[in-house]
Amino acid sequence: MPRIACIVNPAGRDGNSLKRWKSIEPALADAGFECETYFTERVGHAPEIAYSMRDRKDLDLVVACGGDGTVHEVASGLRGSSIPLGIIPGGTGNDVARAHGIPLKKNAGIVDVLTNGKDRHVGAFRLQGTPSPSEGDYPEPTNHPEWDGEPDIPGRVVRWVFLESDCGVTSATARAKLSRAKWIKGSFKYTYLGITEILPWKKKMAWVKINDAEGEIVDFSMLAATTTEMFGGGYRVCPGASPILEHGFLCHAWGLSKLKMLLLMGPLKKGKHVGKWGIELKPCTRLEIRSLDSQGMPSDDSHDPPLIVQADGEPCLQTPALLEYHTKQLWIRGASEVPWDN
Repeated sequence: MPRIACIVNPAGRDGNSLKRWKSIEPALADAGFECETYFTERVGHAPEIAYSMRDRKDLDLVVACGGDGTVHEVASGLRGSSIPLGIIPGGTGNDVARAHGIPLKKNAGIVDVLTNGKDRHVGAFRLQGTPSPSEGDYPEPTNHPEWDGEPDIPGRVVRWVFLESDCGVTSATARAKLSRAKWIKGSFKYTYLGITEILPWKKKMAWVKINDAEGEIVDFSMLAATTTEMFGGGYRVCPGASPILEHGFLCHAWGLSKLKMLLLMGPLKKGKHVGKWGIELKPCTRLEIRSLDSQGMPSDDSHDPPLIVQADGEPCLQTPALLEYHTKQLWIRGASEVPWDN
């Protein structure tokens, strides 16, 4: 019998991930899995559990049951291990599951992927960001050198990004999700919060350096570094992106008015935004974001008010920040066929 360890976030999507787990647990047993179950108790608990399993020879699979935040935590603890990560989607966005062809609702389809799926060696961005204050249930972030490694830059916190890291109005939306609109269920929450963050958005200037290009000063609207196409509950921000290439992907928009930001939400959902109003999509291996001092020069101080930089839905970092892409960081079990596989 294949032996798996399931790490379940009982609080995911306001308790829906626990309901999903209870409904799928009998199907796992019927499929012949011998299952160990672990329930997370707080933010940051899942990587501790996953890290303790990374060298076990008796496990065929470690499975995250929850949303993208849970997947991020389990992936962080498992990174560098030969044990694949499986996913039982039970969150709001479930964009990692979408990217890897894992059904979001049908238990039989999820179990089939866990049983007969394909393991792919995917890349990730290493993010070194400045810690932001605590918000909602999220404490102020600290370093976890056991699984994330030590920062190269003093005062920074390291996180690994397996889905996306964004900055600007989208990261402000993710930050708002920690304390507002808890009454809204599903991916519509991101749309609602996006609108409420766009309307009061104030102009933010930043110094940005992409890959080996010269740094430039921009009127910051939106920036997203991704390994896959989608985030935010199915928004196709980086159409065509693939996590098995030698680089990640970057989509950015500078100097957009509030009206353009609002009008962008429809095309962004469908992946029809690239080229509109100067929006660019490009390969990315390195990205640096810094604030400006009083003379308009790049600074090591944070933006005030903060310019949030998030890691897979964890919006507790801020500028200055550095993202660097690394290949083959994690094995993920997905559907036998996905559009980006070749």
